[in-house]
Amino acid sequence: MERLGIVGLPNSGKSSLFNALTGGSALVAAHPFSTTETTVGVAQVPDHRLDQLAVMSASRKVVHATEEFVDIAGLVAGASTGEGLGNRFLAGIREADALCLVLRAFEDENVVGDTDPVSDLGVLELELLLADAATVDSQIDKRRKAAKTDKSLAAEVAALERAQTELQGGTAIYRSSLSAEERALLRPFFLLTNKPVLAVVNLGEEQAADSEAIVKPVADELGSHGEVLGVSVELEAEAAQLDPASRVELLEGLGLGEGALPRVARAAYHLLGRRTILTTGDKESRAWTFRAGAKAPECAGVIHSDLQRGFIRAEIIRWDELLRLGSWHAAKEAGKLRVEGKDYEVVDGDVLEIRFNV
Repeated sequence: MERLGIVGLPNSGKSSLFNALTGGSALVAAHPFSTTETTVGVAQVPDHRLDQLAVMSASRKVVHATEEFVDIAGLVAGASTGEGLGNRFLAGIREADALCLVLRAFEDENVVGDTDPVSDLGVLELELLLADAATVDSQIDKRRKAAKTDKSLAAEVAALERAQTELQGGTAIYRSSLSAEERALLRPFFLLTNKPVLAVVNLGEEQAADSEAIVKPVADELGSHGEVLGVSVELEAEAAQLDPASRVELLEGLGLGEGALPRVARAAYHLLGRRTILTTGDKESRAWTFRAGAKAPECAGVIHSDLQRGFIRAEIIRWDELLRLGSWHAAKEAGKLRVEGKDYEVVDGDVLEIRFNV
């Protein structure tokens, strides 16, 4: 399972966010380096489409998609050269497939640290960038020598040279002009800034009403290179401890609707390149995870390997159209089920049944 690494400066609230998302018990304290090891947890991905289909089908069981989060040891300026828990931090983040940068905006005189999220972003990016520059510098000559006898490495060397130029110029790979193909060639080097990014601005409870204004400078700084969400992590963590009815009452009473955690979970899910197909019936309604761009047989294999091996065709309908019609039987009677073959590229939110023969 791919993982999203939660990264931040000490006391940014990253461990609290991890606990709120996963129901974990990572240590939270008002002093630096309360997190010294990576901690892994699994979070459920809320999906209103699945919930509505389960009600329609009177399903006895509902199974949501899940994803893994990793709470990574805190970073400080100089981490790229081993300051603080730098080496441990870098090892943890190299194993993540995407990054959630937690940036502190909340003020608390009892908690040490800056409260400027744009400044936090700058420190995090600089340390990741410096570590990447060192990695590229250590690899590029080796790959150039190898390319003299193996011409297939020419494109990889060119990508490393482009990355070196961008990094030396102070540009993280995810902000750079490198193409998707070039970035794919860099994956074997586990560059820290060659990962998709989601930024969470950690707000105080009293700042929640001004979330948009506080988040805007970070969104402007990141531009199109990453999604930015404002979250009162402490408030959301408290709400996450309540039973569902009490949680809804608290969040709605504060004008926060469903809260920010479901948005973080869904944003992280999509950042990892994951999409959802749905199945529904009286026994079970379930969300199944597939890779964006997958064809119908591959998605069938997510449900069961026999379905992929013996795939014949898929009967498909969009979740909202099925909901409008009221049942799979009604959709079939109305001729609304599409029959798709092996070349069909499945879309997030498709509801399907697989015809197969093994």
